[in-house]
Amino acid sequence: MLEYASYALVLFSLGMYVVLDGYDLGVGILSLAARPERRREYGEIVATAWDANESWIILAGVVLWAGLPGAYAVVLPSVYLPLIGMLIAVILRGLGLEMQSAADGYRRGWALLFGGASLAATVCQGLVLGAVLTGPHQRNGSFQGGAFDWLSLYSVLCALGLVAVYLLAGAAWLQDKTEGWSRSGVRRTGRSLLVVTAVMAVVLGLLLPSADPQQLQLSQPARAVLFWLAVVTAVVAGAVAWYGFGRRPDWRPFAAVTTMTTCGLLGLAVVSAPVVVPPGLTVHQAASPHSSQLFLALGVGLCMPFVLAYNLYAWRSFRGKYTDPGERPIPPLHARTYPLAVPTAPSGTARTILRRTLLVMLGILATALSQDVFGGVADWIGPVGVTVLGGAALAAWIVGDRRDRRAGYFHADVADLDGIGAGTTS
Repeated sequence: MLEYASYALVLFSLGMYVVLDGYDLGVGILSLAARPERRREYGEIVATAWDANESWIILAGVVLWAGLPGAYAVVLPSVYLPLIGMLIAVILRGLGLEMQSAADGYRRGWALLFGGASLAATVCQGLVLGAVLTGPHQRNGSFQGGAFDWLSLYSVLCALGLVAVYLLAGAAWLQDKTEGWSRSGVRRTGRSLLVVTAVMAVVLGLLLPSADPQQLQLSQPARAVLFWLAVVTAVVAGAVAWYGFGRRPDWRPFAAVTTMTTCGLLGLAVVSAPVVVPPGLTVHQAASPHSSQLFLALGVGLCMPFVLAYNLYAWRSFRGKYTDPGERPIPPLHARTYPLAVPTAPSGTARTILRRTLLVMLGILATALSQDVFGGVADWIGPVGVTVLGGAALAAWIVGDRRDRRAGYFHADVADLDGIGAGTTS
């Protein structure tokens, strides 16, 4: 049953990526049609969380590689070219975003690079999705097709559909985060994109049975009920988004678009499970051994709360409308002196080095033990013990560094700090 946990983790990670990174890719594409003075603003909005959003696709790739290596071995060779194109576009997109953010004022080249790379990454993702849905040519668990098998009419339509979905999510996000659009402009753009997205969803849904070599499982009552429930929920969410564009509260369209996207992904999973790669590679056939599944479930299960917490923290920290930093009111200054702590003796640095060395050795020991535990060789320490050791090492490191920071051991030059502290008030 652990293989189905890995399958669920892959679906969850991909769903989180589509929902979260989808809106900032959509904002990037929309920036291509925006006025030059608005492009920098769009980039600053995306810069608050784009790196956290993209972490989900890395997590999905790790789980697919370790938990479902059979699917990984078939899918990856079949989409090498669009996948490499997507990675290059993601790198260029981050470069354009960070360079524009660091520049003084608007830089047309970096802004266009950010928008163009966002469009290229979205198109490549749609081509990969279409190639997976149409079923890579495989034999005995290995890819037997050509370098351009991913290119088909259905994969091109998937790319166009994904661009429409991301544009819709980006428009809904901009309504929630900016004040630059007029209400009529938001309504017109959002509703137009909603119509295009609905048309593409219907077209792709009708063409899926003929494009997908897998026999879709809608004859079973439970599957049919879940599928049509997802469809009805998506339609209701679409109606809410239609009404919400251009009206307050501004967060309502984005919540509705997120619900629509989630329902679409769930509906696709309902009609295809347990097949992971059409036409017949199932979860059980593609799964790794039980020991690897156990190691993966514990490792990813421990990382998942931290990734979610990081996303939630970023969302909470940058909630509300975007404000140009140059237009923010400057708070009144209060004269106050901040004393700087000075290390009393060099022994504190040696103690820090010794503690960190011991913690690294403890981590190596925990890793070595985990190889025996999850490989079924040793039985004197269980997975819980390995988890406790790793958590204790991390906690000791953090607590020790916080104590040393309060004691002043992280100050590189005490004389310079003394000079700064003597003449600095704020």
